[in-house]
Amino acid sequence: MAEASQVETEQRPWWLIVSAGVLAVIVGAILLWAPAKEKVDTYLILVALLGIYFLIQGIFDLISMFVDHSMWGWKLFIGLVSILAGFVVLAYPVASALTLPRIFALVLGLWGLFYGVILLLMAFRGGGWGAGILGVLGIIFGIILIANYSVPGMGLATLWAIAITSFLGGFLLIYQGFKQRSE
Repeated sequence: MAEASQVETEQRPWWLIVSAGVLAVIVGAILLWAPAKEKVDTYLILVALLGIYFLIQGIFDLISMFVDHSMWGWKLFIGLVSILAGFVVLAYPVASALTLPRIFALVLGLWGLFYGVILLLMAFRGGGWGAGILGVLGIIFGIILIANYSVPGMGLATLWAIAITSFLGGFLLIYQGFKQRSE
C-alpha cells in the first residue's frame, strides 16, 4: 500500500489556485470591512457575494476535476454541492440571511465540513500544505457551525467565520499558487 506522500497526482493549475485565492481574499475583505454592515442592503449584498463565491468555487472544483482526474468523484460531488449552495443562496437571499439563519449556519457548517475533508484528502494525495491547512480550518469551522447552529446570532457568527476563513485562506491559496508556478 502506497503512503500518501508517494501517491503522484497532478496539481490544479497555478492560475486556478491564484484566482480562487484572490476571490477568497476579496470576499473575506468585503465581509470583514464593508461599511455600514448593519444596513439590510449591505447584508443582502454580502449574502449575494457569498452565493457567487460558492458558485465560482464549485465551478473551479469541476474544472479541477477535468484537469486532474484523481478523486474525480469527490471533486464532482463537492463542486455540485457548492454550485447548489450558491444557487440556493442567490435564489433566496432574504430567507438565507434573515428568516433562516440557523438552517443557513447548519448548511454552511455541513459545506465547510465536507469541503474541509475533501481538501484534507487532496493534501494527503499531493495537493500541498495549503490545501491541508484550509482543510483543517474548514473542518473546524464546519464542526463549530454544526454544533452551534441553533444558538441565537449564529447567522452573524457564520458570516464572521466565513470572512476570516476566506480572507486568511485566500492568501494561503495565492501563496500556494505562485509557489506551484515557480516549481
